[in-house]
Amino acid sequence: MVELAPWWLTVLLPAGVLAMAWGTATVDAVLRARAAGAPVAAAVAAPWRAVVLGLVQQRRRIVGADVLLWRAAGLVLLVAGVLAAALVPVGGAVVLDGGVSLVWFNALEVVAWVAVWSAGWGSNSVFALVGGYRFVAQGVAYELPHMFALTCAAVGAGSLRIADIVAAQQDRWFVLIMPVAFVVYLLSVPAMAFTRPFDAPAGTDLAGGVFAEVSGPDGLLLRVARRVLFVAAAAMAVPLFLGGGAGPWLPGWLWTLVKTIAVLAVLVRLGRRWPTIRMSRYMEVAWLVLLPLTLVQALMVSLLVLR
Repeated sequence: MVELAPWWLTVLLPAGVLAMAWGTATVDAVLRARAAGAPVAAAVAAPWRAVVLGLVQQRRRIVGADVLLWRAAGLVLLVAGVLAAALVPVGGAVVLDGGVSLVWFNALEVVAWVAVWSAGWGSNSVFALVGGYRFVAQGVAYELPHMFALTCAAVGAGSLRIADIVAAQQDRWFVLIMPVAFVVYLLSVPAMAFTRPFDAPAGTDLAGGVFAEVSGPDGLLLRVARRVLFVAAAAMAVPLFLGGGAGPWLPGWLWTLVKTIAVLAVLVRLGRRWPTIRMSRYMEVAWLVLLPLTLVQALMVSLLVLR
């Protein structure tokens, strides 16, 4: 039974998500340094240097920029990431709940789309604009298989409430009966957060893409928001497919944390091993391979539920 979280968990949730986002940034920097043969100690300090630089760096000004869209993009993306994390049940409690909380999670992804596209459009810069449109194309590529992966979990539980999906896995985790949906969902996590290998919207060939023109606190906020969204999306895999806080010996909240860290570790590691994927190529794979597979998976889950 999942209940509304106590006030202290509501207060600690944003801090916990930020801490995990910081951890993923540190691990990512260490892996990048090891691949380049650079000192690991300097890589550990890289996130600290990035924060200090973002706080002291002067904001860039561009003639003709839509200041409201440009400056607000990072804040909107951060709010979307925190709200998405608030929908994740932590043990036996959840900060935000509702009868269609899975739909709300999917809707927050659309908010993230708007935020990233606004960062590209509002800056009145060619590179940033192309990065924004790349992200829209990326969303078109991953969203349909992603939605059917979410549908598989909802069909398996017979509910659109995330807490009910967790309760339906008391005897058997959904990853065992819908592995295709689980893999497709994991692929969509770095895609919605435009991190490697789906970082084309922020590609070096575009001088940073959507990050090309943001600087100072605006750039720092946008980068932190991207990490927060990445952590929130990875954490959602736990209640959807990995049984939520279910597990022996440890309390439910700790199992949720352990499983989330495991998912993040896999995604960060794979992101460092795969090159950046071109969206036109991924769209072919997503629509011709992943989408039919998720449809077949949804059919199999439906038959299993009706049996």
